Amino acid sequence: MDTNAIQRVFFVEDDEEIREIVLYALRSTGFESVGFENAVGFYAELERSPTLPSLVLLDIMLPGNDGLSILQKLRNSPQTKALPVIMLTAKGSEYDKVTGLDMGADDYLVKPFGVMELISRINAVLRRSRSLRIDEKLTYKNISLDIARRTVTADGKVVQLTYKEFELLYHFLLNTGLVLARNRIMEAVWGYDFAGETRTLDMHIKTLRQKLGVAGEHIKTVRNVGYKLGE
Repeated sequence: MDTNAIQRVFFVEDDEEIREIVLYALRSTGFESVGFENAVGFYAELERSPTLPSLVLLDIMLPGNDGLSILQKLRNSPQTKALPVIMLTAKGSEYDKVTGLDMGADDYLVKPFGVMELISRINAVLRRSRSLRIDEKLTYKNISLDIARRTVTADGKVVQLTYKEFELLYHFLLNTGLVLARNRIMEAVWGYDFAGETRTLDMHIKTLRQKLGVAGEHIKTVRNVGYKLGE
């Protein structure tokens, strides 16, 4: 781990065997971890705990409220909207990946998975989330992005972006004027190369441009390479 602070992970998984294996792996690698078999216990601990966990692992297929419902509730709350979340599920279709990621999941791991890969993904997400919690504002001409408030304005008007659209614009603003390859953008924003699927990226670029209006013209397509923001 790359920080001196103890990281605490909440894991919601109804399969007791999987839950105990993952909790053991987390504790063995220096994390504090708490497991829950359903949403009820998870929500109760969130209410009870004086501090938020560092990250949440969510299985999609859960009794009662499923993982996507929990994710949606977390992202709709001001207190937990920036809380890092990794989805764990037996589902492996592109549709399920896109659904979870577009709803605000930071990464997606398909069962069965290796525990060391899981630990690596957790550390990567925690590194990215720390960079997004910096109290800073990024601007380029008529586009402004406020990290702390997670707000975006274009031509002085507030623009409502999805979780991933916000992270995508943040990545562009950090790299103004640089040509960014598609796979590098996927790795930076989605956490990995998404098995070579770039249609999701292209669709996000399209909707981001539309929402930014005239300011969306600053996002340039670089033929056969990727995209860049600015000149």
